[in-house]
Amino acid sequence: MNIVIVGLGVIGGSYALCLKELGYKNVYGIDIDKETLKKAEKMGIIKKGFMEEHEIIKEADLIILSVYPELIKEFINKNKHNFRNGVIITDTAGIKGLFIDEVIDMLPKGVDFVFGHPMAGREKRGIDFASKDVFRGANYLIIKNNRNKPESISLIKDLAYSIGFKNVKEISYSYHDEIIAFTSQLPHVLAVSLINSDEENRDTGKFIGDSYRDLTRIANINENLWSELFIGNKDNLLKSINNFERELNRLKNCIELGDRKGLKAEFKKSTMRRERL
Repeated sequence: MNIVIVGLGVIGGSYALCLKELGYKNVYGIDIDKETLKKAEKMGIIKKGFMEEHEIIKEADLIILSVYPELIKEFINKNKHNFRNGVIITDTAGIKGLFIDEVIDMLPKGVDFVFGHPMAGREKRGIDFASKDVFRGANYLIIKNNRNKPESISLIKDLAYSIGFKNVKEISYSYHDEIIAFTSQLPHVLAVSLINSDEENRDTGKFIGDSYRDLTRIANINENLWSELFIGNKDNLLKSINNFERELNRLKNCIELGDRKGLKAEFKKSTMRRERL
């Protein structure tokens, strides 16, 4: 099977590392950065790298799009006449509503796009931070559409399990974007807000413990990608922010009123819900 990975950053590079470990020989890479392609070839995780997709896209049996959401629609539109009949395409984008309907409409017959979302990543960007362990024990989401063939779903699902994902779940794209706003995007909002709420010129680093370190880990953020994700899913994200603000104000009111009983009730509730997760 000829596999083409488009975008050899942290996620695309990690896919390539995993596929190498599984013994796949015909893995090719497409990237706009020549040095990234050279590194990937030197690491032996791709057979050959290309800066222009038309050179290899017609030979692909499986295409993994590890690019920003807005680029997925552009890639499909640009190459819709170049895909081999029977090719399966999947992606790694963190939101789907921004492009999924338009992509489905422009897909030629004989091309099956199984939209996917690996719930894993790194704070750093670039192939230097790719790891074959990044997917181990993580969740993987498949976003169903009526055009998908059962065998295409099975291939993507089996691939996800084989490279280390623990749970694979099939959901609609509307529910995907709604729940991701809460489980992924809102935590990034909180981490950025926490870091930026610190007083300037304070030697905070000398006073942090595990709680601050854990909460702010994802504040080291790819500004280009996450601004696109936030705006592209703004209605769902704003709903999650509003719900969080309601709960934050509840704690704030308890503190202002000296309501220890109220605080204990909130703490017990959060403890029970966290243990259920």
